[in-house]
Amino acid sequence: MPDAAQDPATLLGYLAYLLNERNYSPHTSDNYARDIRRLFGLAGSTPLSELKSHHIRRYIAQLHGSGLSGRSLARVLSSWRGFYNYLMRDHGCKVNPCVGLRPPKSPKTLPHALSPDEAVKLVEMKVETPLDARDKAMFELLYSSGLRLAELVSLDPIAMDFADASVRVTGKGNKTRIVPLGSHAITALKAWLAVRDQVAKPEETALFVGSKGARISPRTVELQLDKWALKQGLNSSVHPHMLRHSFATHVLQSSGDLRAVQEMLGHASISTTQVYTHLDFQYLAKIYDGAHPRAKKKP
Repeated sequence: MPDAAQDPATLLGYLAYLLNERNYSPHTSDNYARDIRRLFGLAGSTPLSELKSHHIRRYIAQLHGSGLSGRSLARVLSSWRGFYNYLMRDHGCKVNPCVGLRPPKSPKTLPHALSPDEAVKLVEMKVETPLDARDKAMFELLYSSGLRLAELVSLDPIAMDFADASVRVTGKGNKTRIVPLGSHAITALKAWLAVRDQVAKPEETALFVGSKGARISPRTVELQLDKWALKQGLNSSVHPHMLRHSFATHVLQSSGDLRAVQEMLGHASISTTQVYTHLDFQYLAKIYDGAHPRAKKKP
């Protein structure tokens, strides 16, 4: 394989392949690009075609030593493995040195969820400006329907069906699902749509827009959510995925229907959704310890 593997044009071709053929989201493609540039830096002047499994193991060990978690390293390995597969397919590479390698394991941590009271406190924000109305609609929608951040920012108004109380969402792998809309989310969305034209550019099709009138960026959503969480008196930092976790946890606590939660979250495998059964058990254990007369004293 020629040294062109490290050519920026080769990486651009791979990213185009991820977006157009594999239907990866721009966010995922950006993560892969960052991981592959890490590989370029670690390999230095050594052509990628000459790297062996022991090189990849050493690079992973270096990244682990620098603080990357097992989960992050699993994504790094996946990025590298996929890039080598692409090089083998289109650029004459003979061997994928990442095949069969596993990342170091990290302790499993459960996703943090807001309590129902905290979630309600967050979304019961005072609306004074059109951008306040936008923020309230975004947060109500994240909590009401359990959307991913990328799904939220990609929405257009046509995705809303207020008569049917649902929203059509395009998730990972370009898969579409229909998710219920709560009444509070519908009210907030209608309030935002009533003032959206005061902010949005005339030709803009996005449901949510930034202060300059174009489709809102994921980073703006993150910053606004963190700002409002502090303003509403929540003690911990809040990020969009936390509202997704909170949605799943609270629905599961109320219904016990894991399969329904899987469908609403858009998980391909129910094993991904099963983490919320552990969250639910934590909640039940807390109630038990506070309520059962013989729970607190250990033998």
